[in-house]
Amino acid sequence: MDDKKVSRREFLAKTSAAASAASVTAGATHVHSHEAEDDVQSEYSLRARALVSVLTKKNLIDPATLDQVVDYYETKVGPHIGARLVARSWLDPDFKDRLVADAGAAAAELGISGTLSSEFRAVANEPGVHNLVVCTLCSCYPWPLLGLPPTWYKDTAYRAKAVIDPRGVLREFGLTLDDDVEVRVWDSTAEVRYMVIPERPDHTNGLSEEELAALVTRDSMIGAERVPEPG
Repeated sequence: MDDKKVSRREFLAKTSAAASAASVTAGATHVHSHEAEDDVQSEYSLRARALVSVLTKKNLIDPATLDQVVDYYETKVGPHIGARLVARSWLDPDFKDRLVADAGAAAAELGISGTLSSEFRAVANEPGVHNLVVCTLCSCYPWPLLGLPPTWYKDTAYRAKAVIDPRGVLREFGLTLDDDVEVRVWDSTAEVRYMVIPERPDHTNGLSEEELAALVTRDSMIGAERVPEPG
């Protein structure tokens, strides 16, 4: 990414400072600065909140309806869904094989279906292989499993550099891979969406499936980072 771009972590750090100063009122819902400090927000998020406030005051939207939409994206879809697949694959090698062979069918075993594309595919990280997902055309992404894509995923610089210099992109994200690790880049399209099965971190023996799922991050399922070890 060029000099005018910032890394994923730098971007989040800068926008968190802006978010902490924001105070937006939407109907009867108040978001104060001390609450915003707990939730890193992008410039687009702040603009959206301001837009919601204006449209609500003009009676053009219903905050209750928006709450239902938010609940849908927080509970029915999102990275916690993909994390269930990852955690099960860590505990059950046979399930992992099925997930890689036919991701849609394996997801259906856990009751995850309906909104998934028949061309949804899972690729697994191994000790000598690291996978990274990008969409060079726009921002195609398995949102039912990972939630809405992060801002940097849609950034033109990421989309261009991920296929040219994936190791450089990963270094900017704080992940430096050994030279003997092969980096495979998967280009999502409207027909085919990819999700990475990250490697299981050390010191997680004895953890339940639910505890393992809680460790899995959205970015690790894109390939932008490794799953951190339990703290």
